[in-house]
Amino acid sequence: MRARQSSHGGAWGYMLRRLLLVLPTLLGIVTINFFVVQLAPGGPVEQYIARLEGDGAAYMERIGAGDGGDMQPAADDGTAAYKGAAGLSPQAVEAIRRQYGFDRPILERYVTMLGDFALFRFGDSLFKGRSVIDLVGDAMPVSLSLGLWSTLVIYAVSIPLGMARALRRGSRFDTMSGIAVIAAHAIPAFLLAVLLIVLFAGGSYLQWFPLRGLVSPGHDALPFGARVLDYAHHMVLPVTAMVVGGFAGLTSLTRNAFLDELGKAYVETALAKGLTRKAVLWRHVFRNAMLLVISGLPGAFVRVFFTGSLLIETIFSLNGLGLMGFEAAMQRDYPVMFASLYVFTLIGLTASLAGDMLCMAVDPRIDFERRAA
Repeated sequence: MRARQSSHGGAWGYMLRRLLLVLPTLLGIVTINFFVVQLAPGGPVEQYIARLEGDGAAYMERIGAGDGGDMQPAADDGTAAYKGAAGLSPQAVEAIRRQYGFDRPILERYVTMLGDFALFRFGDSLFKGRSVIDLVGDAMPVSLSLGLWSTLVIYAVSIPLGMARALRRGSRFDTMSGIAVIAAHAIPAFLLAVLLIVLFAGGSYLQWFPLRGLVSPGHDALPFGARVLDYAHHMVLPVTAMVVGGFAGLTSLTRNAFLDELGKAYVETALAKGLTRKAVLWRHVFRNAMLLVISGLPGAFVRVFFTGSLLIETIFSLNGLGLMGFEAAMQRDYPVMFASLYVFTLIGLTASLAGDMLCMAVDPRIDFERRAA
């Protein structure tokens, strides 16, 4: 009893230390990315200047009218003349820098950003005319839906398949299923997404599934059951495109983990003591083998959530965090970029903690004190 209490105490102490490390880890990641991005060329000021130099009307409306630095005297017809082709005046450039807050020192901007992020105040997008928190709030359900359902489907299929392959090692089922998952892994997700659209979303053949969006227009007015079905109907094709290539790695990991446990001496000992093979499998082998599989769950979710959905979101017209972050990086929309990074980091750190808690739930015997050391 005392040993069990010590084990639980060590586990919760380890979790507390991990939780306390979240803040410095988050601070370090945000700090490094802030200064790297600030020093990179082609920031929002340069982006906006390029737009103005290519659009005289926008320049006259947004800058020239307020500053007059690049406005020549009125022409005979009463309109202002534009000389953007000659480049913006220093006064106009300074006005743009002041508009985006780049007239302040970099350290002042950094400290201000940390204070705002601590209160989840992300400011407004530089180019979309909306608050960042609204943009993140609109994009979050899409990315969570794709990441969560894709990860659950991959695990729900790969774990039983890996167990079945381990128990039937060397059989025709083992060989054929291995070839099937490897072949599926070789298919790019975006190519499969296009194929699914052509076949099942009205491309050339059937029109069984919707082509775009997370829900249908008028979704909120539907009864609860109809809303669930409508949501699932929209999720079928994008989730299918994301999961088909994800079975190979986890299936092989599960198969190898179970084969490793089945080859250990305690299995033969338990069978010799009269336990059935089924009892040994579920009471001992399953728990020990699943530790390795479960420990990879946070990483699998983070990979799908961060990197696996960008092309899928684009193809199926889903405005998720991946697409939003990519567009923000291309436009140098710093508030959206840093907010996306902040949210991604929080989710990644939380998922890592959740993975440790799952390991503790599956096998309370894990020595977290030794693991922490």
